[in-house]
Amino acid sequence: MATVKWGILSTANIGRTQLIPAIKRADLAEVVAIASRGSQVHEVAAELQIPRAYESYDALLEDQEIDAVYIPLPNHLHKEWVLKAAEKGKHVLCEKPLALTAQEAEEIVAACEKHGVKYMEAFMYQFHPQHQRVRDIIASGEIGEVKLFKSSHSFFLNDREGDIRIKKEMGGGAIYDIGCYSIHVLRTVLQAEPVLAKGIAKQDANNDVDLSSFIYLEMENGIPAAIDCSFDMTGRNEYEVVGTKGTIRVPFAFRPDLNGGVGLVITQVNGMVREEKVNGDIYRLEVEHFSQAILNDSQPLQTGTSSIQNMRVIEACYEAVETGKMVKI
Repeated sequence: MATVKWGILSTANIGRTQLIPAIKRADLAEVVAIASRGSQVHEVAAELQIPRAYESYDALLEDQEIDAVYIPLPNHLHKEWVLKAAEKGKHVLCEKPLALTAQEAEEIVAACEKHGVKYMEAFMYQFHPQHQRVRDIIASGEIGEVKLFKSSHSFFLNDREGDIRIKKEMGGGAIYDIGCYSIHVLRTVLQAEPVLAKGIAKQDANNDVDLSSFIYLEMENGIPAAIDCSFDMTGRNEYEVVGTKGTIRVPFAFRPDLNGGVGLVITQVNGMVREEKVNGDIYRLEVEHFSQAILNDSQPLQTGTSSIQNMRVIEACYEAVETGKMVKI
């Protein structure tokens, strides 16, 4: 059976602890190379049993055996290395957010189309089947007409000195890093786009990035949404859909892997609560989906158009926070 041969651009923690192990668990995929800017890459390659190690990203992109690359580099480097990978004919799975602006996102998507390679932004959470279960419950009418969507994503960032998530020039900030999930799931579950944004934020005094942001979004169908994201609160990764008859709550929305891969869909109608456990290996499902798209020449679930739209909403959220005004998207 054919497999997609993967190269990993950087020894970033998410690659070592999540994506590379997921590729090893996956069908249709294998890791053949890893690159980093320095000799430490050889130790990482040996530890993870990866056949080839390169001391530069360019060297890895020259490897003719590699079909696809995974890019977990800091946000401000995404555009540069997606474009370089596309030019070398490599399919690209890139960590979110795709870019720092919608214009950059458009350039990335256009470049991948020009060079005939697949591109997918790594919103791994969406491959967990709990979200389809939520959409099915909404479609069934069990909770009535949807009137509100709420989402929270946070964690307490301890060692902040030098962390790239606190560096403005590297694309740091809570909305970029974790607010993007709530924006994405809002669009995915409601199958609609935000048209207005308003928000406030608590800024880091030294680095001018948002530590916590609180955003109001209005959807094109009139449904209001409230999202919050923070590096300054305890860990939460959840959303709730409120209808005229009941609610649906998903307490392990973005990181069900922290709950053993078990997602929960909790429906409450007329005081009656139903809790459904839904299993899924999100990183493996993501790798297998993208590998299958490459082998079958099919469109990945996360389209370039959707990634561009997500960036437009992120930009609007930051503009709303900075200006204090309601911003049209």
